[in-house]
This record gives sequence, C-alpha cells and structure tokens, in this order.
Amino acid sequence: MHVVVAAGAEGGGTIRPLGGTADRVPDLAAAVRSLEAAERPRWVLADARRVYPALLAAGVRLSRCHDVALTEGLLLGADARYGEPRQARAAHARLHGLPVPEDPHEAAEGHQPGGTQASLFEPAPAEDPASEAAMVAEVFEDQLRRVARTPDPGRFRLLVAAESAGALVAAEMRHDGMPWREDVHDELLTGLLGPRPAHGMRPAKLQALADEVAAAFGQPVNPDSPQQIVRAFKAAGIEVPSTRSHVLKAVDHPAVAPLLAYKELARLHSAHGWAWAAQWVGGGRLRPEYVVGGVVSGRWATSGGGALQIPKVMRRVVVADDGWTLVVADAAQLEPRVLAALSGDRGLARAAGEIDLYAALAGAFGGARDSAKVAMLSAMYGGTSGDASKLLPVMRRRFPKAYAFVEDAARAGEEGRIVRSWLGRTCPPPSERWRRLVAGPEGARAARDRGRFTRNFVVQATAAEWALTLLAVLRGQLPDPARLVFFQHDEVMVHCPLGLATEVRAAVGRAADEATRLLFGDTPVRFPMEAAAVACYADAK
Repeated sequence: MHVVVAAGAEGGGTIRPLGGTADRVPDLAAAVRSLEAAERPRWVLADARRVYPALLAAGVRLSRCHDVALTEGLLLGADARYGEPRQARAAHARLHGLPVPEDPHEAAEGHQPGGTQASLFEPAPAEDPASEAAMVAEVFEDQLRRVARTPDPGRFRLLVAAESAGALVAAEMRHDGMPWREDVHDELLTGLLGPRPAHGMRPAKLQALADEVAAAFGQPVNPDSPQQIVRAFKAAGIEVPSTRSHVLKAVDHPAVAPLLAYKELARLHSAHGWAWAAQWVGGGRLRPEYVVGGVVSGRWATSGGGALQIPKVMRRVVVADDGWTLVVADAAQLEPRVLAALSGDRGLARAAGEIDLYAALAGAFGGARDSAKVAMLSAMYGGTSGDASKLLPVMRRRFPKAYAFVEDAARAGEEGRIVRSWLGRTCPPPSERWRRLVAGPEGARAARDRGRFTRNFVVQATAAEWALTLLAVLRGQLPDPARLVFFQHDEVMVHCPLGLATEVRAAVGRAADEATRLLFGDTPVRFPMEAAAVACYADAK
C-alpha cells in the first residue's frame, strides 16, 4: 500500500492512497500515526528531509517511505542527466514539458540547538496540500515506470528503497541526536586551548603559538593567513608553494613547529570549538544536518554540524547516558570485500571469507600483509607509484577477474563512458570542460584522471549501497528504545539501554548478513561487523 502525504498549514494536510481519493485532515500527524499503526504503508514523500522532521517532532515515526526527490536524482543520473533539479515540482514540470524550476536550497532552515521547530511544518507549502498530493502521486507513478526501464529494475528498486530508508534514518538521527557531554567538551577545549576567550579573540594557547611564530620570523605574522606565511618564509630565504602541513614539515625553520601546532589547534577551535557547540549541541545531544547521497558515490555528507568528521580527540565527548551504552560497529575492509563480490573472482572471494582479508591475501604477496594491502588499494584507487608498481602485476596474475573488473571501469572512464554501481547508481557523465581537455595537449592526463575516478566509483558506490542497506535493515530490527545515532561510511552507532546491548549487537550482525544477501545473493564473501558496547566512543577500537 502506497500513501502520499502532503503537509498544509497549522498542522493539517492531505493523505492520498495511491489510486484512491485525497483525504483532508486537520491533524496530519495524528492521521499518519493512526494509518502507520494499522497498515504500515510505504509513505510517498515529496522530500523526506522537509516533511519527516515535523512528524518526528510530533512523535510519529514512519516504518518505510519512497522519497520522490532522492529517487528523481537517481533516475536523472541513470539517464546521464546528473545534477538537474530533482524536487517533485521539477519532475512534474519535466513530465509535462513545462519550464523546470530550480530546486530550493536544500540545507535545513531555522536550526535550533535543541532540535526543535517553531511550528509543526516549516516551510509552509506553496500550494494547496491536496494539489501537491496529486502532483506527487503523478510523479511517483511516472518514477515507477522509469525504474522499470532501468538496466536492472530489481536492483534499482532496492537502491531506491535503501536511499529512501536512509532519508528516514538521517532525519531520525538529527531528531534523536548523538549523546554529547557538554561539560566534557568544555573541559577538553579548555585543556587544549585555554579558557574560553571573549568573542573575536584567540584562545590563550593559540595566541601563545601565534606569538612564537611571529618571534621566529622576527616580524608580526598572522598564522591564519597563508599569504602572509608564504611571504614571511620568502623573506627568510625559503620558497614554499603553500602552507599545507606536509609542505611545512619538509622546511627547516624555527617557525615550523609552532605553526604546525597552531594549525592543528586552530582547526579544532574552528570545527569543534565553543561557537560550533553553541550552534549544533543542545540538551546533551549533537544534532547535525545529514545529506543523504550528498557525494556522487552515494556516501552521505553534512550541510552543517560536521558529524562525519569527528576527530579522534573529540570522541571522548560522546558518552552514553546513565544506564545506557553505545554499540559501535564497523565493517572490516569493506571495499576490497565489495570488489570480491562484484568481480566474482574466486581467489579474492576465498580471502574475503576470512575476518582479516589482507592477512588471508598475504601469501600471494610473499607473506607480507602490508604488501597485500598496498596492492589491493592500488588496484581500486589507481595507484602506480612506489611499491604499487611491483605489486600490481602480482595482483593481476593472482586475481585476474578482480583486476580486470576495475581496469574495465577505468577504461570506460578514460573513453568518456559512464559506469554504474551494482544497484545502478550512475556516475556523472564527463563535462564539456573534460572533453575539451581530452582533445588538447593535456588529453592523456585528463583521461587518466577520469579513469581513476570511474575505477573507484564502481567499488565505492557499491560499498555505500551495502552500508545503506545495512542501515535500513538494522533500523527495522532495533528493539525500542534503542536508536541509531551515528552513521559514517561503514560505521554505525546505536544508543541503547545497557540491558539491550547483547540484543543490539546481535541485530547488527544479522543486518550485515541480510544486507549481503540482498545485494549479492549467495556469495562466499563475508562482511563482518565487529560490534562493541562501550560507555564512551573513544573506548571503541
């Protein structure tokens, strides 16, 4: 059963079963809650990122949905029209040959630290909810027809379902928030940076390092200004092309040590300092804004809060509530295992049946685990320098199908063709600028660069699909009140009562097995998820 939901003003809206008549309701959240409990339909949402947070704020959780905007993006990509407007109104306009409106800015608006909203549904829809529901229903039916025309409709349907489930998870993770001890955060910042400074001033330790840098150069220098730093080195008789850390580490000058220390602490102060916490942390929870499929490979991004880039030093701030625990799990060596399943290479699949894939491969590379790792990563990422040049021939000889799989993807990219993930996510087509470069003196280099991209895309995008499917399955298996509170590439975190830790860890393992079965069927490749229950994120290995 599919049901379209469209929000109206003052908490009302429209519910429209597919093929049925629209029902105007004065309390949309109550109506959705009732139908969810009775029927568990697949809710058709114009954009879950705009609709679902308000339902969550009203205490309503959806079991499953079809996200029209995310699906439209996948379908546009499949038609080599990556990047065109994907909102329901744009899709409806294309369907009828009308001028296509640009998508509105997709970052969530009006964020408050506690994750609350000023009213139930914001922003208010620009048209009558019944009309919007009819429009969304029409676009949805057209999307079903277009999915059926994709190269492998069965896989693409799984991709749409997983992507849509991801939209629900992303909204729920922001709503529930990651446990974040504000007192521990303040103590950590004070220890690293000094007491919280007045607005516009540097913390004491940053200022002391800035003073050291100026003293080393013998003149006032702003360490936040790359231009000033480059000029100061030039005045000292040292030419540096940039102020990147790896460049500075090769320079012999007394300003280097305090400058590197300054850069590291300044980055922490900017990305996860007091001002950041005031915007994104409230009520003991970090509530970032996730963007599902925000990267071309299907990996997530954030439009605020930086939850996908929590530095290790900050992990000690993520602490479970009293009587609760954090179950943290990540997939070991995910992308090489994905390559084994994608390519059907029997030798690589046998190695991927072990917990430590690189150790299992070591014999093929003279017994050295590090050599196996270098060879595998070089094959997937197109590396040819250093030891890779010696190890890749071994990779090609011992695992020919795996090597040929990524080589074929690279060749497609070099020739300007598109490649697809296992479920059908399509890489962006080559740009006009790329075509001009290929036709010019830099053509060979431009072709190789795109080949490296497509070589990795087929593996990385499929790995993202496996992780997203894992997330969707796990979400449905968690016992209440356990909640997913963090997801990053191949890592998940669940916040749950201590008494549920064993059940949650088992659910993680089952979800990994089910995700593998859904994507790859009966495969000898294992995708182990090591799950640990810890009080603090820093205690997870």
